[in-house]
Amino acid sequence: MENNVTLNESKIFNLRTKTLAEIIIGTIVILGVLCIGMAMDESAYAVDFANRGLAPSFAHPFGTDWLGRDMLARTVKGMTTSIQIGLFASLISSIIAIILGTLAATKGKKTDAFILWLIDLFQGKPHLVFLMFVSILLGKGVKGILIGVAITHWTSLARIIRAEILSLKTNQYILAAEKFGVTKLDIAVKHLLPHLLPQFFVGLILLFPHAILHEAGLTFLGFGIPPEQPAVGVILSESMRYLTMGMWWLAVYPGLFLLVIVLFFDAVGNGIKKMIDPKTGQE
Repeated sequence: MENNVTLNESKIFNLRTKTLAEIIIGTIVILGVLCIGMAMDESAYAVDFANRGLAPSFAHPFGTDWLGRDMLARTVKGMTTSIQIGLFASLISSIIAIILGTLAATKGKKTDAFILWLIDLFQGKPHLVFLMFVSILLGKGVKGILIGVAITHWTSLARIIRAEILSLKTNQYILAAEKFGVTKLDIAVKHLLPHLLPQFFVGLILLFPHAILHEAGLTFLGFGIPPEQPAVGVILSESMRYLTMGMWWLAVYPGLFLLVIVLFFDAVGNGIKKMIDPKTGQE
């Protein structure tokens, strides 16, 4: 029995250590890319016909494109745009989720039914279809893609928040607080909010890679960021026509960069989720 307890404690410790290390590494990577990208001058990825179509080398680790532009600089600059959109979109989406999830759990059956209907509506259709529609409606660009991603990614977190509140409302200390005349605001701040914040942050972290991926996908299809702006989706879209010419690095390295960022933060979010609720994390 003691051996089992010790083993479980060891697993939890290892998971916490691993997740903490991933959070630190992820924070450093994101801040590094943002700082470098925002400080980067346009001359770093300027047209240079003398260096067109160069394969990856020490001077150009990601190679150069058909205009001689350095692909590492373009990729970092493009990821800066994607990360900024991903951060803002996931934050807005998480706030929408916690508001609607709370309303569904506290404002009666009609409100609950309506919000659940909205959740089913958004989850029943591919995100990309809604994203394209919203982006076109708002004139594409950063604004269209930011709002599109934000209003289509809140559903799963809202359902979790709703379930969490419904569960908490049946706890004895909540019922006792209501009987003693404690205001709903005090109950929400002192008893509900501390339980919801971990779910909120996990949802925020898990939404971030999905927001980046959908931004890149939408831009790749031509419904997102315009071609004149450096973005990973733009780079991948432009590179497709040059693959037959043997310039494989134009798509491979930016694509791998995006994939690593997405998978890494997805793993971080799942790690934190397992720490908070091991059963849910395993599911």
